[in-house]
Amino acid sequence: MEVWTTGSASPRGIMREAPRLEAGGWDGLLVVDSQNLSGDPYVSLAMAATVTERLGLGTGVSNSVTRVAAVTAASIESVNRVSRGRAVLGIGRGDSALAHLGRAPARVASFERYVAQVQAYLSGKSVPFEDIDIDEAIAPPMAELGFAGAPESSRIGWISGERKPPVEVAASGPKVIAVGARHADRLMFTLGADPERIAWGMAQARAAREAAGLDPDGLSFGAFVNCAPHPDINVARDLARGGVTTFARFSVMHGAAAAGPVADDDATVMQDVRKAYDMRAHTYSDSKQASVLTPEFIDQFAIVGDPDHCVQRLRVLAALGLDKIVLGGGRRGANEADAATTQDLLETEVLPNISR
Repeated sequence: MEVWTTGSASPRGIMREAPRLEAGGWDGLLVVDSQNLSGDPYVSLAMAATVTERLGLGTGVSNSVTRVAAVTAASIESVNRVSRGRAVLGIGRGDSALAHLGRAPARVASFERYVAQVQAYLSGKSVPFEDIDIDEAIAPPMAELGFAGAPESSRIGWISGERKPPVEVAASGPKVIAVGARHADRLMFTLGADPERIAWGMAQARAAREAAGLDPDGLSFGAFVNCAPHPDINVARDLARGGVTTFARFSVMHGAAAAGPVADDDATVMQDVRKAYDMRAHTYSDSKQASVLTPEFIDQFAIVGDPDHCVQRLRVLAALGLDKIVLGGGRRGANEADAATTQDLLETEVLPNISR
């Protein structure tokens, strides 16, 4: 099982951080794609590629709204070439990137078209013009120009499809899980660290593939997990709070009950997080939404505690059949010394003891 981590898209800062993470034993680094909160992810990943040798590099995660599919495909393929085959495109329906444009996440049908188009571009195939979502009020059809000759469809001419970067769909609900099952190379669950919920997600994905006439076992699975090893359990919980609020909200983002197996108490906490959520304090451990988390919810949804406990819980997730896990913290607003201790424990006592 590969173990990745997350970081910010800082083109200069990543040139210091990426080599340190590579030396620390991580398999890869995902950077956020949120234009109002951080730098450009593809520039950052390309810079990281120039100062690392083996570290995987990807978006964690991009979205289907702020760039047309051709631009996303060209961007991640550019990183793939600079890194000599180490790039991964992580994509979801959008969260903070869209919130700061006054928008909610992309509609599922639009998201599915987008993912299919990105896969087509990265495979060296063409996308029909009529399938590209560009509003005529923004740019009218090319036919109005009366060219003597013009492309008949959209294809990225310099992409052959060889050594294609994998596309990973981040998902928590049945509809997006099904989209990822049909179109992604890997499905990345944002369901927390509860093995029962992740097993449910895997079953949903296999059923969706079978319904689409695809091999139910022809898809890889991974998960985003908030993990904070620390000898003081209360400190560990506080370090995980910011990230837990972000991922817990995904399961109830639109107000409906969380899908899949969820205890009544946990379902209540998820709804409390949604109602209290202030996007201006997104991922902050000292935010209002973080304050509504109960110790019991954090212990179930995240992996917190001493390093041995964290290792054992990660092994349980690996045994489900996950081949990739992304350990995120969301530690903004947390005590810096405590965060440094957790980072050290991850690299010295957790990573070396996970079967990889």
